[in-house]
Amino acid sequence: KHVLITGCDSGFGNLLARQLDARGLRVLAACLTDTGAKQLRAATSKRLQTVLLDVTSSKSIADVTAWVREPPAHPIPSPGLWGLVNNAGIAIPTAPNEWLSKEDFVKVLNVNLVGVVEVTLSLLPLVRRARGRVVNVASVMGRVSFFGGGYCPSKYGVEAFSDSLR
Repeated sequence: KHVLITGCDSGFGNLLARQLDARGLRVLAACLTDTGAKQLRAATSKRLQTVLLDVTSSKSIADVTAWVREPPAHPIPSPGLWGLVNNAGIAIPTAPNEWLSKEDFVKVLNVNLVGVVEVTLSLLPLVRRARGRVVNVASVMGRVSFFGGGYCPSKYGVEAFSDSLR
C-alpha cells in the first residue's frame, strides 16, 4: 500500500512518514527542501521514497503526480494511492488583520488551502483506483479564529473542501 504525505520536512508529516514506514507501508514523502528529504531518508527504511514538492507550484504538483503514476518511482508498482495525506502548511505571518497585507493572506492561503485542493484534484484518480482515502490536516482554528492572518481562514476552507469531498 502506497501513501503520499505532503509536508514531510518536519513536524506531523515527518512523524507520520516515519511511523507508517516503521509499520511496513510504502511511504511517498513529499518534502519542500532537499535537506528535509535527505534527513528523512537517513532515518527510515529503503521502502520510503522522497520527492520534492512545492504545493504552491502547479508544475511541481504535476511533476509529483507523474512521478507517482510511473512504475519506476517505486520498487513495486502500485494500483494507485491507498492514502493521500495533505499535511503541508504554514502559519506565518500571523498578526492582527489590519497589520497584514493581502499578500500576507495569499501566501498562507496558497499553501494551506489552494495547495490542498490542487494536490487532491491531481491525485484523486489514483486514490479512487486504489479505493483509498484522503486525509486533510486541518485545525481547531478552522472552526474558531483565535488570531488574524490567513491561517484560520485557510483551515476553515480545508474543512469545507473536505466536506465537499465526502
